[in-house]
Amino acid sequence: MSSAPLGPIPINPAAAMEQPTARAALPLMESAVLPELPLAEVPLEEPAIEIRLFAGLRERAGWGERRLPLPAEAPLTPAALWLQLELGDGAALPSTVRVAINQAFASPHQPLVAGDELAFLPPISGG
Repeated sequence: MSSAPLGPIPINPAAAMEQPTARAALPLMESAVLPELPLAEVPLEEPAIEIRLFAGLRERAGWGERRLPLPAEAPLTPAALWLQLELGDGAALPSTVRVAINQAFASPHQPLVAGDELAFLPPISGG
Protein backbone atom coordinates (compact mmCIF):
# COMPACT_ATOMS: atom_id res chain seq x y z
CA MET A 1 0.00 0.00 0.00
CA SER A 2 1.47 3.37 -0.97
CA SER A 3 1.49 6.35 1.35
CA ALA A 4 0.28 9.34 -0.64
CA PRO A 5 0.54 12.84 0.87
CA LEU A 6 -2.66 14.51 2.02
CA GLY A 7 -4.15 16.71 -0.67
CA PRO A 8 -5.51 20.20 -0.07
CA ILE A 9 -9.02 20.37 1.32
CA PRO A 10 -11.18 23.30 0.22
CA ILE A 11 -12.67 25.47 2.96
CA ASN A 12 -16.44 25.81 2.97
CA PRO A 13 -17.10 29.49 3.97
CA ALA A 14 -20.76 28.77 4.81
CA ALA A 15 -19.82 26.03 7.27
CA ALA A 16 -17.09 28.19 8.79
CA MET A 17 -19.64 30.87 9.72
CA GLU A 18 -21.44 28.36 12.00
CA GLN A 19 -18.39 27.59 14.13
CA PRO A 20 -18.04 28.60 17.79
CA THR A 21 -15.49 30.96 19.28
CA ALA A 22 -12.01 30.29 20.63
CA ARG A 23 -12.37 30.45 24.39
CA ALA A 24 -10.00 28.41 26.52
CA ALA A 25 -6.57 29.22 27.92
CA LEU A 26 -3.76 27.00 26.73
CA PRO A 27 -3.22 24.06 29.07
CA LEU A 28 -0.18 24.45 31.30
CA MET A 29 0.48 27.94 29.87
CA GLU A 30 -1.52 30.36 31.97
CA SER A 31 -0.23 33.50 30.24
CA ALA A 32 -1.38 32.52 26.72
CA VAL A 33 -5.11 32.92 26.10
CA LEU A 34 -6.84 32.73 22.73
CA PRO A 35 -8.96 35.79 21.96
CA GLU A 36 -12.76 35.63 21.97
CA LEU A 37 -13.12 35.92 18.18
CA PRO A 38 -15.45 33.87 16.01
CA LEU A 39 -13.10 31.41 14.35
CA ALA A 40 -14.47 32.19 10.90
CA GLU A 41 -13.70 35.90 11.41
CA VAL A 42 -9.96 35.65 12.07
CA PRO A 43 -8.48 38.24 9.70
CA LEU A 44 -6.31 36.67 7.00
CA GLU A 45 -3.39 38.93 7.91
CA GLU A 46 -3.50 37.86 11.59
CA PRO A 47 -1.13 34.99 12.50
CA ALA A 48 -3.29 31.87 12.46
CA ILE A 49 -3.33 28.16 11.78
CA GLU A 50 -5.82 26.02 9.88
CA ILE A 51 -7.15 23.00 11.75
CA ARG A 52 -8.70 20.00 10.00
CA LEU A 53 -10.48 17.00 11.49
CA PHE A 54 -11.19 13.82 9.55
CA ALA A 55 -13.63 10.89 9.66
CA GLY A 56 -14.93 10.02 13.13
CA LEU A 57 -13.14 12.96 14.75
CA ARG A 58 -15.02 15.37 12.46
CA GLU A 59 -18.33 13.66 13.16
CA ARG A 60 -17.82 13.63 16.93
CA ALA A 61 -16.69 17.29 17.08
CA GLY A 62 -19.40 18.53 14.71
CA TRP A 63 -16.92 20.51 12.58
CA GLY A 64 -14.20 19.71 10.08
CA GLU A 65 -12.28 22.93 9.51
CA ARG A 66 -11.32 25.96 11.57
CA ARG A 67 -9.00 28.92 11.31
CA LEU A 68 -7.60 29.72 14.75
CA PRO A 69 -5.53 32.75 15.82
CA LEU A 70 -2.05 31.82 16.95
CA PRO A 71 -1.13 33.32 20.34
CA ALA A 72 2.13 35.28 20.36
CA GLU A 73 2.85 34.71 24.06
CA ALA A 74 3.68 31.00 24.06
CA PRO A 75 4.27 28.20 21.56
CA LEU A 76 1.26 26.08 20.73
CA THR A 77 1.55 22.37 19.95
CA PRO A 78 -0.98 19.92 18.47
CA ALA A 79 -1.14 18.07 21.82
CA ALA A 80 -1.99 21.29 23.71
CA LEU A 81 -4.48 22.31 21.04
CA TRP A 82 -6.22 18.91 21.27
CA LEU A 83 -6.88 19.56 24.97
CA GLN A 84 -7.82 23.20 24.44
CA LEU A 85 -10.41 22.36 21.77
CA GLU A 86 -11.75 19.54 23.99
CA LEU A 87 -11.50 17.05 21.14
CA GLY A 88 -10.93 14.10 23.48
CA ASP A 89 -13.45 15.01 26.20
CA GLY A 90 -10.62 16.30 28.40
CA ALA A 91 -8.28 13.38 27.70
CA ALA A 92 -4.82 13.77 26.21
CA LEU A 93 -4.25 13.15 22.51
CA PRO A 94 -4.45 9.35 22.02
CA SER A 95 -1.44 7.65 20.44
CA THR A 96 -3.79 6.21 17.80
CA VAL A 97 -4.61 9.69 16.44
CA ARG A 98 -2.01 10.84 13.92
CA VAL A 99 -0.96 14.47 13.56
CA ALA A 100 -0.03 16.05 10.23
CA ILE A 101 1.44 19.54 9.89
CA ASN A 102 1.45 20.97 6.38
CA GLN A 103 0.45 17.60 4.96
CA ALA A 104 3.33 15.65 6.54
CA PHE A 105 3.12 13.43 9.61
CA ALA A 106 4.62 15.18 12.64
CA SER A 107 5.11 14.92 16.38
CA PRO A 108 2.18 16.09 18.54
CA HIS A 109 4.75 18.18 20.44
CA GLN A 110 6.08 20.10 17.42
CA PRO A 111 5.47 23.85 17.89
CA LEU A 112 3.06 25.36 15.37
CA VAL A 113 3.85 28.54 13.46
CA ALA A 114 1.62 31.01 11.65
CA GLY A 115 0.30 29.62 8.39
CA ASP A 116 0.54 25.96 9.43
CA GLU A 117 -2.19 23.52 8.46
CA LEU A 118 -2.77 21.05 11.28
CA ALA A 119 -4.73 17.85 10.72
CA PHE A 120 -5.85 15.28 13.27
CA LEU A 121 -6.29 11.85 11.64
CA PRO A 122 -8.07 9.03 13.46
CA PRO A 123 -7.14 5.39 12.99
CA ILE A 124 -8.36 4.12 9.64
CA SER A 125 -9.47 0.56 9.05
CA GLY A 126 -10.77 -1.27 6.07
CA GLY A 127 -9.35 -3.02 3.13
